[in-house]
Amino acid sequence: MNTKTIVAVMLIALGIVVLAYSGISFTTPGKPIEFLGMHIATTDNHFIPPAVGALALVGGIVLLLVKPKGV
Repeated sequence: MNTKTIVAVMLIALGIVVLAYSGISFTTPGKPIEFLGMHIATTDNHFIPPAVGALALVGGIVLLLVKPKGV
Protein backbone atom coordinates (compact mmCIF):
# COMPACT_ATOMS: atom_id res chain seq x y z
CA MET A 1 0.00 0.00 0.00
CA ASN A 2 1.30 3.41 -0.85
CA THR A 3 0.71 6.64 1.03
CA LYS A 4 -2.06 7.82 -1.30
CA THR A 5 -4.10 4.67 -0.67
CA ILE A 6 -3.68 4.92 3.10
CA VAL A 7 -4.79 8.58 3.11
CA ALA A 8 -7.77 7.73 0.89
CA VAL A 9 -8.91 4.90 3.18
CA MET A 10 -8.55 7.14 6.25
CA LEU A 11 -10.61 9.90 4.58
CA ILE A 12 -13.32 7.43 3.62
CA ALA A 13 -13.46 6.00 7.14
CA LEU A 14 -13.60 9.46 8.71
CA GLY A 15 -16.32 10.54 6.29
CA ILE A 16 -18.45 7.49 7.07
CA VAL A 17 -18.10 8.00 10.84
CA VAL A 18 -19.02 11.69 10.67
CA LEU A 19 -22.01 11.00 8.44
CA ALA A 20 -23.17 8.08 10.59
CA TYR A 21 -23.28 10.25 13.71
CA SER A 22 -24.74 13.32 11.91
CA GLY A 23 -21.67 15.30 12.88
CA ILE A 24 -19.22 14.89 15.72
CA SER A 25 -18.77 17.22 18.66
CA PHE A 26 -15.84 17.15 21.06
CA THR A 27 -14.31 19.35 23.75
CA THR A 28 -10.75 20.45 24.36
CA PRO A 29 -9.23 22.11 27.40
CA GLY A 30 -9.54 25.87 27.20
CA LYS A 31 -7.50 28.67 28.67
CA PRO A 32 -7.62 28.59 32.50
CA ILE A 33 -8.91 31.69 34.28
CA GLU A 34 -7.31 33.08 37.45
CA PHE A 35 -9.81 35.28 39.30
CA LEU A 36 -9.47 36.46 42.91
CA GLY A 37 -7.11 33.60 43.74
CA MET A 38 -9.41 30.98 42.25
CA HIS A 39 -8.34 28.74 39.39
CA ILE A 40 -11.22 28.12 36.95
CA ALA A 41 -10.77 25.54 34.20
CA THR A 42 -12.62 26.11 30.92
CA THR A 43 -13.38 23.95 27.90
CA ASP A 44 -13.84 24.75 24.23
CA ASN A 45 -16.56 22.92 22.29
CA HIS A 46 -15.93 21.98 18.65
CA PHE A 47 -18.30 20.52 16.05
CA ILE A 48 -17.50 18.74 12.77
CA PRO A 49 -20.60 19.12 10.56
CA PRO A 50 -21.87 16.35 8.27
CA ALA A 51 -20.90 18.40 5.20
CA VAL A 52 -17.23 17.97 6.15
CA GLY A 53 -17.81 14.23 6.43
CA ALA A 54 -19.34 14.16 2.96
CA LEU A 55 -16.38 16.10 1.54
CA ALA A 56 -13.92 13.71 3.20
CA LEU A 57 -15.82 10.71 1.81
CA VAL A 58 -15.88 12.11 -1.74
CA GLY A 59 -12.23 13.16 -1.51
CA GLY A 60 -11.17 9.69 -0.39
CA ILE A 61 -13.10 8.03 -3.22
CA VAL A 62 -11.58 10.41 -5.77
CA LEU A 63 -8.09 9.67 -4.43
CA LEU A 64 -8.69 5.96 -4.87
CA LEU A 65 -10.03 6.29 -8.41
CA VAL A 66 -7.58 8.80 -9.90
CA LYS A 67 -4.49 7.25 -11.42
CA PRO A 68 -1.26 9.29 -11.52
CA LYS A 69 -0.13 10.55 -14.94
CA GLY A 70 2.87 8.89 -16.51
CA VAL A 71 2.49 5.53 -14.80
